[in-house]
Amino acid sequence: MIGFAKAHAYGNDFLYVRGAEVAGVRLDGLAREMCDRQTGIGADGLIVYETTPGGAAMRLFNADGGSAEISGNGVRGLAALLALHDDHLSLNLTVATAGGIKQLTRLARDATRQTFRAEMGAPEGLRQASIALAGETVDLVLLSMGNPQAVLLGPLPSDDRFRFLGSALERHPAFPEGTNVGFAYVKEPAVVHVRIWERGVGPTLSSGTGSCAALVAAAAYGGAARKAEVIAPGGGQLVEWTETGVYLTGWAEVLCQGEWLRAPPISAATAFPSGS
Repeated sequence: MIGFAKAHAYGNDFLYVRGAEVAGVRLDGLAREMCDRQTGIGADGLIVYETTPGGAAMRLFNADGGSAEISGNGVRGLAALLALHDDHLSLNLTVATAGGIKQLTRLARDATRQTFRAEMGAPEGLRQASIALAGETVDLVLLSMGNPQAVLLGPLPSDDRFRFLGSALERHPAFPEGTNVGFAYVKEPAVVHVRIWERGVGPTLSSGTGSCAALVAAAAYGGAARKAEVIAPGGGQLVEWTETGVYLTGWAEVLCQGEWLRAPPISAATAFPSGS
């Protein structure tokens, strides 16, 4: 049996298991089994973590079993889990990920939901690019928020167009490691609407790093302010792009805890990130 918790932020949901409980388990296979929405528990990703004196270290596996560097919503869900029984109003946590060390500050607690402001780091590699795709040219804004991001600025696409571009760009040869794909529409300088196609997952109701990437792209090339509400189908989060980096503020909610009874796939143990 493997103990787990489930949390979500704006509908972007994750399963959390302690590293000590899955030593020797093939984590990519476990992620596929546990995240399956028909035969598993169901989630966008699996986060394997160990607590540290100031917070935790984590590894993220997408629903398809692929390893990912960071999830802004997933980190916030982990912070909510770590602070579940801590009643201090203000709380600071440090989470080490493969996409860098993230500092989180709890700002509020309302019933089961906890609001955190997270330091997401500075965007890297910000640039515009054009990609040839199925007989057309697609204009993108490319950057890294600790993970690869490709953002299309303009009116949000139809469902068919969203699925076509999301799946085609995710694994386009221009992105050998794959990429997250965001669609961002600047309704007004302080309001940006987004749709997210997440690498290894597909459509998601929200994405923390995707919301950060959308704001950076929209502020750099689309007329948005550097502080805006970024609204995904699951709800809006505040994103701020300052001289010191990008900050993401929003809530996360721990939903349940339980035990996974199916025998896990066995493999070699894997190490946790140092945050470097």
